[in-house]
Amino acid sequence: MTPIPRIPALAPFRVRSFRFQWPADMATSWAFEMETLILGWYVLVETGSVLMLTVFASLLYIGTLLAPMFGVMGDRIGHGNVLAAMRAVYAALATALMILTLTEILTPVHVLVIAGMAGLVRPSDIGMRGALVGETMPAAQLMGAMGIQRTTQDSARIAGALTGAGLVAALGMGPAYLAIAVFYAISVVLTLKAGGRTSAAHSAGATPGVAAHASPWHDLREGLAYVWNTPLLLGLISIAFLINLTAFPLFTGLLPVVAKQIYLGDQTTLGYMIASTAFGALMGSLALSRYGSAFRPARMIVVAAAAWYSALLAFAHAPDPDRGIPVLILAGIAQSLIMVAMATTLLRNSEQRFRGRIMGIRMLAIYGTLPGLLIAGPLIARFGYPLTATLYCVIGLAFTALIAVRWREQLWRLEAPANTR
Repeated sequence: MTPIPRIPALAPFRVRSFRFQWPADMATSWAFEMETLILGWYVLVETGSVLMLTVFASLLYIGTLLAPMFGVMGDRIGHGNVLAAMRAVYAALATALMILTLTEILTPVHVLVIAGMAGLVRPSDIGMRGALVGETMPAAQLMGAMGIQRTTQDSARIAGALTGAGLVAALGMGPAYLAIAVFYAISVVLTLKAGGRTSAAHSAGATPGVAAHASPWHDLREGLAYVWNTPLLLGLISIAFLINLTAFPLFTGLLPVVAKQIYLGDQTTLGYMIASTAFGALMGSLALSRYGSAFRPARMIVVAAAAWYSALLAFAHAPDPDRGIPVLILAGIAQSLIMVAMATTLLRNSEQRFRGRIMGIRMLAIYGTLPGLLIAGPLIARFGYPLTATLYCVIGLAFTALIAVRWREQLWRLEAPANTR
């Protein structure tokens, strides 16, 4: 008897795959956060342009349209195999950036090109993580497992942001990128060890013959039709698109603007801001890993979305870090509740053979972040951050209410399957 079962929150670690996947996801998330902070600040300082910062942030999501195809591949050859290949790409690109930095020939153009290449793959990473957890985890432990899995991202936003800022300040970009490349390499090895149990025949269809001969495009169309004809899934994807369009740009990509232009701070100020959002999210993830079974998942998504927009609205009018950072912690808690509950609800309420495609389509909603960032850039230049953020939050609150009304039976009714504890 291992000690793990005595602590309910740690029960998912009884699954061998999860014991390898969790540290693999942790290493990847740390590298993501360090990379985003370092390169975002580099672009802003070297170009002096908020527009170029939003272009950089948008390039990281350019491959969102490919996310469903990564889901198709995961359903066919195993989500662990696809995830390991994706992370090998990150390692190669980080190594290229490290070489450019150490040879002192790095320019913002290089950063934008490599960010675009990474952006073809990176948006699918979170969805593939969730699909791999859903593939290997018993249904009764899914909410707790997703909460624990989410801590890899939240802790990375704390440690990765502070570590990235500290490494650059102490050693420079070259050594910092060496650390990033090492994190990615570790994640590849651990992801291969995590593996998964789904075969192509089992995943892509009911029979081996169908799986062997159906085209990837057929699988994708089948997944899209499944979402379109399932009201609950369509409602959840609608919320996902909305928050990526109007909340995530304020919560992630535009924080450097607040740190530099409103708080008159430096990279360290930005690191503390990112860490505060992550600390709140980590609190939310840990709470769900322990007490997730006490919540009504679909209702929690709607309520937490409204709370997130409210916190972002308050943050938009916080004049200094002393008042802004506590609000960012509250926003982080709300954001974590939404993300964990949404992933769990999608996996619980979709057929197993569709899970990779469903999570890929869920990641397609990230595409909303790209226009959200690109529209915000000119608006901030003309009207300022506070007014732009207020507009985004008001739109988000209004459409959250509309979605809750439109899919009331699936999202709000206590007896709805999505609200099963």
